[in-house]
Amino acid sequence: MGGLAAGGESYMTGELSLCAGTCGPGSLHFVNGIFESHRNGSPVVLIASNVDRHQQGLNFPQEVDQTKIYDQCSVFCERISHPDQARRITALAAQAALSKNGVAVIEVNGDMFKEKVDDNMSWQVHTASPVSHPNPDEMNQLLDLINTSDRITLYAGIEAKGAKTELIDLAKRLKAPIVHSSRSKEFIEPDNAYQVGMTGILGNRAGMEAVLECDLLLCLGTDFAYSQFYPEKAKIVQLDIDPTHLGRRSPIDLGLVGDVKNTLTQLLPLVEEKSSTKHLDKALAQWKKDKEDYNEEAKSDETLIHPQSVTHKLNELADDNAIFTADGGSPMVWLLRHLSARGDRRFLTSLLLGTMANAYPQALGIAKAYPGRQVIAMCGDGGMTMLMGDLLTLVQENIPVKLLIYNNESLGFVEMEQRVEGLLDAFTGLKNPDFAALAHTVGMDGWRVEHISELEGAMHKWLASDKPAILDVKVSRMELVMPPKIEAGQVASTALFGIKAVLNGRTNEVVSLLRDNFLR
Repeated sequence: MGGLAAGGESYMTGELSLCAGTCGPGSLHFVNGIFESHRNGSPVVLIASNVDRHQQGLNFPQEVDQTKIYDQCSVFCERISHPDQARRITALAAQAALSKNGVAVIEVNGDMFKEKVDDNMSWQVHTASPVSHPNPDEMNQLLDLINTSDRITLYAGIEAKGAKTELIDLAKRLKAPIVHSSRSKEFIEPDNAYQVGMTGILGNRAGMEAVLECDLLLCLGTDFAYSQFYPEKAKIVQLDIDPTHLGRRSPIDLGLVGDVKNTLTQLLPLVEEKSSTKHLDKALAQWKKDKEDYNEEAKSDETLIHPQSVTHKLNELADDNAIFTADGGSPMVWLLRHLSARGDRRFLTSLLLGTMANAYPQALGIAKAYPGRQVIAMCGDGGMTMLMGDLLTLVQENIPVKLLIYNNESLGFVEMEQRVEGLLDAFTGLKNPDFAALAHTVGMDGWRVEHISELEGAMHKWLASDKPAILDVKVSRMELVMPPKIEAGQVASTALFGIKAVLNGRTNEVVSLLRDNFLR
């Protein structure tokens, strides 16, 4: 919880946060949160203490070689071996975390905390913001590719933050759709007439087709990992601040190193405006249809509540400056597809690690950093039950996080993956408590919704509460996360699940699967 909370705070603020663990077991509890923070670029410092120096190396109880553990998930991992080093190493750790956007780990033996040292040297943290863009020859190569291409798509990632104005200007001149990565949703999507959603399995058809059907793809600060969603015939240009990222996801025709905003500032005066809008118009028309399809998915019966319906209502009622977190799994999908990035909304989910139970720990840290804003955690019931103990932390610290629980009584994303592969799901069912009653028991506010007609009223009260609060919504267990295009193999595998389910006496599950996903 502490590691994820610190990372959530740092991700949103861009500022340093600190967490600390005692000896082996106390520090090991941070591993998942530290990995998550390191992957998503949060500047966090972990102080990991160890046994006293005279016991180290003797297999003393609670001794752990922490360097081997944290070296793989940090930008800095050093041990303070003498008190004179303490202030210096601490400053270097903070500087590394802030400069490299990652985790810095300081290891220190417990007995050293008792020692004092005269320190007359004022070690400080120094961070810089150099201007970086490709050289003139590389810019000319980029211009040649732009001038000889008719169907150009801009694919903007997290490193395009701060470059939205330049991106829109470039899209306007090139008549190019803008596809955003999942992490750049919050700053690319708002008030952008050229954006057409996302590509990938979690994306939408317009975004995927804009990428696959272009003849030039400009990847601007994105490191999207799934090679099957890059175009096979188009030329690809990749711009990234990190040279090691160039060409590691897909073969590229031109690799450029630079900051997105500075590079586009240099490029824009050189670009001639194109006239054909055919590629852009097709993408925008499909994007309009994709949004209509999302609205259609959100229609629920009185006793069959689709999670999309819940998310649409949340989108309608939540503040325009709300901060949302979502558990890995299906809540992450509902956030990306069904929440609009309007106003000053912010979003965080575990996209690069894919951990469970990240939403409400991250929300806890964020709410401490932004006490005046609405902070909403979209929780799976599996994620919630992993960490129910820290509901007491919310009450004890009076942190008014709003927890929305998609209660489908299963590890839903894992169950779906098993079924799509044609397997009978196993060990995914959950026997949940009444989460609203649990909330009241521990001192929170809580509401439970089992009928769609109850949803709006309960959600109004839940959002208006000045305490930490739970909204427990019973949603369809059979919901599939449908990809932008359904491939024959996916249909065949799902059909195989149906045959196995019938043969094993689970016909009712097949009926529910068809009704909830294909017959509406």
